[in-house]
Amino acid sequence: MPKCYDLGDSMSEFYEIEPTLENYWRGIILFGKNVASYKFALAKSLYDMKLTTNDLVTLEELSAPFSKHICEHLLTSPKQATSQSSKFLNACSEFNAGKISHDDLITSTQRLGFNNVIDAFHNVHGSEIGKRFFIDERKSNKGIRLTDNFFQLTEVSQFNNLINETEARWRLVEESWRLGISRHTISVQYDDDLKLLFTDNKDRRITLTSCRDALNGYQKGKCFYCFSDISLNGSADLLPDVDHFLPWSLSDNIENINGVWNLVLACKDCNRGESGKFAKVPSLDLLARLHKRNEYFINSHLPLRETLILQTGKDEHSRKNFLQQQYNIARSLMIVTWEPEPKADKVF
Repeated sequence: MPKCYDLGDSMSEFYEIEPTLENYWRGIILFGKNVASYKFALAKSLYDMKLTTNDLVTLEELSAPFSKHICEHLLTSPKQATSQSSKFLNACSEFNAGKISHDDLITSTQRLGFNNVIDAFHNVHGSEIGKRFFIDERKSNKGIRLTDNFFQLTEVSQFNNLINETEARWRLVEESWRLGISRHTISVQYDDDLKLLFTDNKDRRITLTSCRDALNGYQKGKCFYCFSDISLNGSADLLPDVDHFLPWSLSDNIENINGVWNLVLACKDCNRGESGKFAKVPSLDLLARLHKRNEYFINSHLPLRETLILQTGKDEHSRKNFLQQQYNIARSLMIVTWEPEPKADKVF
């Protein structure tokens, strides 16, 4: 019987294990609570500021990209908050319907759009995250002041990944609101051919987002196995494969093998290179890493959290036992285990 894996460190260490600016930013996007999609719209608006030469961004300047991103999402997903009504969202919907002008939309955005999101943006799990990317200067300068942390963030190799990760997170959250996640749990599923996450609602399939985009942030832009850089943009050599941790060839034996719990992003060398994983069972240490990655989902909010709980267990002890049981089945059928040499420092 294979040994049990060690549980490892607390999930609160997501951005402390590797305290880079991009991981602090990911902490905000992936783990902050959401009662409206404004945080995602603000993040995407800040991405649009990458080339700005002025660190002071007035609310008037910020209103155009902020309202644009909200309006674009409203066209495909009318549910953008948990509340029943919002004067700001109503203004965005009226603009989409041609009932108000762009100038009226900007005026409404300045007055209503930033009331809570600027205050709450840096708050994660009830306290302020360790790095600030802007300072609130609405009272003194009618805007926000971008910090050196933000400008340094725009220069990191992971920056374009963050854009994709934010959009994927937004798509997942808004769909959970639309389906009423608080009333009935939805199950996020994976289409291996299209590499997409989807769910079913009343016999209708709903595409959510790219699987790569949704998983990448939780792996910090690294190959799950060797920690080499992966990328959602640019060079095809860096585009990761979506890999089944416990091999797909065991689909008749492993429970819900196509579930999110068993999906990881892997560089091409690890997945199908000369010394790659192929149909081998990963080592016990890698199973512990899978558990930690899955707990990142659990510590995040809707809806991957609910999907992982549905697939693997209501508490961490149950989820650990589930993984161990599936691993034991895999080891009983496949003797050989596999683990690559790390190409970079361990980040989770």
